[in-house]
Amino acid sequence: MPTELAFIFPIDGDMLHARDGLQTADALQITVQLTAPASHYLTVNGISASYQAGIFSATVPLTGYLNKLVAHDYTTGQEQTITVYRLPRFAGHYRLSIDDNIWFLRDIYQQGDRYLSLFDNPYLGFLKQVHETFRTKIHLNLFYETDNFNLSQFPDRFKAEWEANADWLRLSFHARGEFPDMPYRTAGYEQVARDCAVVQEEIRRFAGEALMGPVTTLHWGESTVEGSRALRDAGYTGQLGYFNVDDELPAVSYYLTPEQRRHMKQRFVWHDNAEGITFIRSSIVIDKTELPDIVPALDRYAALPSGLPPFVDLLVHEQYFYPFYEA
Repeated sequence: MPTELAFIFPIDGDMLHARDGLQTADALQITVQLTAPASHYLTVNGISASYQAGIFSATVPLTGYLNKLVAHDYTTGQEQTITVYRLPRFAGHYRLSIDDNIWFLRDIYQQGDRYLSLFDNPYLGFLKQVHETFRTKIHLNLFYETDNFNLSQFPDRFKAEWEANADWLRLSFHARGEFPDMPYRTAGYEQVARDCAVVQEEIRRFAGEALMGPVTTLHWGESTVEGSRALRDAGYTGQLGYFNVDDELPAVSYYLTPEQRRHMKQRFVWHDNAEGITFIRSSIVIDKTELPDIVPALDRYAALPSGLPPFVDLLVHEQYFYPFYEA
């Protein structure tokens, strides 16, 4: 029998959406669940909680983005407070995010004046076609350098065209380069901040501020808390990864603990209130899934206890666009 007042759902930092309750024009009604001894009298934000089958429940409206939930045990005087978030436009949406981008930029640079448009490049031309067909929002995470090329060499003559497509296209920092693997797994604040600043400076120069946003995926998705703070301070309050746990797959989970990663596997989004960072889970790595298995892999979510992801990030890597790529 529980002896302590505690939140079961939501927990501190949860980001709540239409699939978590009843969404109206100005609120999200959620059922808060708590544990405490059965004989106690509880309220949540002043609303009485009922007891059934070992759990206290109270229906509470969330009206703002940030919401405090205060559980009070009138029997003992004990109180617990958590902070959660309401995301009214989150559920039911998706995007395509692409890691390891650099080769298409090198190609545009190497073509000199032969390309009259960014989209003369076959890769960007294909992505524009995807957007025009499906209205897909596309996010490109950039390396700073690759063989015989770095971002400082990329021309700024296409800046107006980048900006004209900022409604569907984003550019962000990924890493200095492809190698070494897991470059920021043990890196401190300064290394991540330095590499990030170099890439951001070039994006602003050749594409403009409109192409930047608050989300990125760090290369290999592994960092110390100091490294994630550097990304946050650079504007990347949203950090995307895989959050693997209880398996043999790479964790790709920044600094999160196994318990936090298990929570991310179920929720797909969670905000670390201590650090001011939102984590988002990718739903599939397309290039790691055989073509006939992609749809079944996504369909399998429906059979899980947590159900379909509220938001789907379809992740792939630039290299797999090219037939010459060794993998």
